[in-house]
Order: sequence, then structure tokens, then C-alpha cells
Amino acid sequence: MKKKLTLLALTALTTASLFSGCGKSETTAKTEEKETAKTVDITFWHAMGGAGGEAINKMVENFNSSQQKVKVTAQFQGTYDEAINKLKSAAKGNAGPDVMQVYDIGTRFMIDSGYTVPMQKLIDENKFDTSSLEPNLLAYYTVDKKLHSMPFNSSTPLVYYNKTAFKEAGLDPEKGPKNFDELMEYSQKLTKKNGDKTERHGFALATYGWFFEQLLVKQQANYANSQNGRADKATKVDFDTNGAGLKVFESWKKLYDTGAVVNLGRKTDETKSAFIAGKIAMTMDSTAALKDIMNGVGGRFEIGTAYLPAVDGSKNGGVSIGGASLWVMDKKDKEKQKAAFEFIKFMVSPEQQAFWSKNTGYFAVTKKAYDLPELKEHLQKFPQFQTAINQLHDSPKTATGALLGVFPEARQTIELNLEKMIQGQSTPEGAMKDASKTINDAIANYNKINVK
Repeated sequence: MKKKLTLLALTALTTASLFSGCGKSETTAKTEEKETAKTVDITFWHAMGGAGGEAINKMVENFNSSQQKVKVTAQFQGTYDEAINKLKSAAKGNAGPDVMQVYDIGTRFMIDSGYTVPMQKLIDENKFDTSSLEPNLLAYYTVDKKLHSMPFNSSTPLVYYNKTAFKEAGLDPEKGPKNFDELMEYSQKLTKKNGDKTERHGFALATYGWFFEQLLVKQQANYANSQNGRADKATKVDFDTNGAGLKVFESWKKLYDTGAVVNLGRKTDETKSAFIAGKIAMTMDSTAALKDIMNGVGGRFEIGTAYLPAVDGSKNGGVSIGGASLWVMDKKDKEKQKAAFEFIKFMVSPEQQAFWSKNTGYFAVTKKAYDLPELKEHLQKFPQFQTAINQLHDSPKTATGALLGVFPEARQTIELNLEKMIQGQSTPEGAMKDASKTINDAIANYNKINVK
């Protein structure tokens, strides 16, 4: 009996040990599995300071806390130009970011650089549905029927005007200027003088090359040949032969000849500050400036927004987008590419785009964001932004703007020649010819280096 009990005890002990061993193995396996689930670290370069930078940091934080597979480190790189110059240096040694925010006019350079993985490739591999993304925004970054980057912070130009000043001047505060003739007329009526001193100018227009480009789009005219550099690489500008460029230069000059329009330089921040201070009654700026303007004015006067005015009275022209998009860099690492795409999907999701739009003034790139209660409430509170959305949707998909490898230099050339014209150092015809020659030379040099 004693031997039998001993045997039973040994059996029970062995069985318990076996079960205990099984439990230990399972726990160990789970621990090992957790340890092997490697987090992929990726770097995101961006060019957003101020409110935009704060919003991006928050969105990156949201992404990192939403999952454990990918960790993103956001790094501010200065202005768009500074960021792209840093990229050129870093890419030579396969360094630099995994995701990069690049401004719209850097699109041709990025495609030619060979630094990137086309967004379309990742979209196709992941069967990602783009149907809810804004078609006008997708159209800009689509070249050769292939989406190269993901729209992220997109904007268009608007006229901002002081409704209170409109009422004082006997103008309808619900109707902004539709064309340059009305812009000139309104500017003269809105200018307020005290003796020889001008207390308020009717309008201020920054000498900004983006506005020149947009006024070509408004005329449904191309900036460059080869269908704006989209059918094939552009070899020269078109604005000097299609008549549209001269109309812009002439109309710009006429504005300043009225004496009711003031030139505050190339930076739109200067005109924005003057508008907020009530020193000018109208200005032109990006949709992304709306939040700063609303906060700056703080209810001291009513703010109105209007579409970009037509140069030649045409009604069917639209606007092209500005801002920037997100590019995935080709560092020959599939895991990082996959991680980068997961991050980008998150950044363009309805919830994150609603947050982005509310906190910056940029468009939500996905239409679904406008169905969310927080963005609906935001638009009710700031109906001025609805103007920007309507203008985008009223613009034809063909209003995509030009692609040039030398666009940053081309924009500066336009600005320089506009300044010479305003200062009386050149005529509209002379300014246009000088600008086109300089840009054509730059395009020719770029195409020699980038032969593909």
C-alpha cells in the first residue's frame, strides 16, 4: 500500500511538473515573440514652423501612440528650399529621411532625382483606396498616369478683404472683386487719405511668383510648353508667346499706377501684417493664412474672402494648388518603405486631416474629413474658409500648374522682373522678355544635365 501511494505521488508530481513546464514554455514563447516584433524606426523631414510645426508634431505623436510597429521621428529642416538642399547632400550617401515633405514646385526635380519610390507603387501594392482623396490635388502630383507623392498640405490663393471698410466705402461687403478692373475700382474707393498722408491703401499685392503662376492658370494658359511639362519635359516657357504672361505683367502694373495699391515686397507676411493692422483693405494670400489672419484681427473688423480675380474677365479659369506633398525615399529598404506608407496613410486619414485643417488653414486632402462633426463645426464658425473649398471644387482638374526642374529659380526670376517693372526700371513687355529668356536658359541647362 505504501509503495502504491508513493507511486501515485510521484505520478502526480510528474504530471504537475509537465503542466508547469508547458505553462513556462508558452510564456517564454510569448515573450520571445514580443521581443522579436521589431519596431521599424523612420525619419520624417518637414518644413513647417509655427502652428504647422506644432500640428505635425502632434500628428506624429498620435501615430506613434496608435500602434507599436513603426516609430516616426519628425525633424524640422527649415524652409522648403533649405530642406530640399539638405536632401541633395544627404541622398548622395543614402542618408536623409524616409519620408520627406516637398513643396509643389519641387515635383519635377523629385521625379528626376531618382531618390524616391513612386507613391503609386505603394498604393498598388497595398490596394489603398484613393477615391476619397480630392481629385484636383491628386491631379497635380500625377505625372505619366502615376501618382508620385501624396498630397498633404495643399492651399490656393484667395482675396482677403475688410468687410467693415467695404461698408464704409459704399461697397457690397458680400461681394469681393471678381476681376482686375473691379480690383482697381475697389482699391481706389477703399483708400483713405488724411491730407497728403495715406492712412489706408485699398490693396497690397506681394511681389510673389506664385501669384503670377496662378493668374496664368486663371486664364487657362500654360506656363511652359509640352502641356506645362506634363506631356513631356518642358523645353521653354509658353507665357511669352500665348499672350497670358503679358496680360499679367500689364495688369500688375496698372494696379500700382492707380496709387491705391502699395508694394510691401516679396514676402506675403508683410502684406498679411498690414491687412491685420487695418493699413490695407484688401490683400491676396494663401488659404493657409486664414487662421493667422482671423486670430490677428480678433474681431476688430469683419473679414471676407473671395476667389482669385480674373485678369482678362474669363469666368471658367480656376486655380492650381500650392503647398506640399509627402514623398517616400528609396533607401533600398522594403521594411522602411512599408512603414513609411503606413505613416502616410495615417497622416491623410479623415480624422488627422480634420485636425490638420482646423489647426493650420490648409485643405483637408480627403473629402471624408468634411463629414466629421469637428470640421463641420469649424466651417460654421469660420465660413470664410468655405470660399477656398468652393474655389478648389470649381477649378477644372486640368488646372494643375506647370512642372519645371528649375521652378524655384524661375519663380525668383519672375519676382525680380516684376520688381523692376513696378519701380519703373522696365516696361511690362521688357520684364516679360527678360524673365522668359532667363528661365529658358535655366531650363536648357537643367535638361542637359538631366538627360533621361
